[in-house]
Amino acid sequence: MDFSAIDLASLWPFIAVGFAAQLIDGALGMAFGVISNSLMVGVLGVPPALASQRVHVVECFTTATSGISHLLHGNIDKRLFFRLLIPGLIGGVSGAYLLSSIDAGVIKPIVLAYLCGIGVYLLWRGLRYPPKAREAKYVAPLGLLGGFLDAAGGGGWGPVVSSNLLVQGAEPRKVVGTVNSVEFFLTVTISATFIWHLGIADLAGATLGFLIGGVAAAPFGAFAAKHFPAKLMLVLVGIVLSATSAYGVYAAVFR
Repeated sequence: MDFSAIDLASLWPFIAVGFAAQLIDGALGMAFGVISNSLMVGVLGVPPALASQRVHVVECFTTATSGISHLLHGNIDKRLFFRLLIPGLIGGVSGAYLLSSIDAGVIKPIVLAYLCGIGVYLLWRGLRYPPKAREAKYVAPLGLLGGFLDAAGGGGWGPVVSSNLLVQGAEPRKVVGTVNSVEFFLTVTISATFIWHLGIADLAGATLGFLIGGVAAAPFGAFAAKHFPAKLMLVLVGIVLSATSAYGVYAAVFR
């Protein structure tokens, strides 16, 4: 890669988007992959498989930084971590293999509509009822589905897994920290699968901007997750998930 040929001025918008997306992701457990992938596919016209590959290459760095930050802030539930890890990796490899072979655009609007509904429910729950923490019961199937959709849809691990664990009543701070930490291992596995099928994606332009902004924001997101009240986190997750998913449905169906 020729770094001297990079136009730093053109990178600033992507650095800003990467910073904002990772700040939201680190604090609320979702959004980086959804925002980055939507921008690459919808605005830059990158093919879905290549966009997903690039997002996951970037997330190898952002999730490593975020995971370490959450560990230092005590945001990780060890038992939940291992219950999510193996099913998530299996789902991620399956999704990456599928997207490398066919276009997942047909099922994407359905998934996004579902996530939008979950976001509205979480927003309502956060506004009307104080969250009551309890242990999540359905974890392994959730990890399998989240890993699959993350690879096939170019983003979805956080929205699918975090939102459903919150619906089950798990502690918001632990959910965000644990889901972000597992995501590092998931993104490395998905990236390796994509590289095996598609080759190595170039790390230039938008991809480099997302990487710089995302790594810079990761420590701040973990700090926010530790200090945000649980009720506020539920409301913010509901807003972010509803807004990003609704836009994704619109972009997939009408554009």
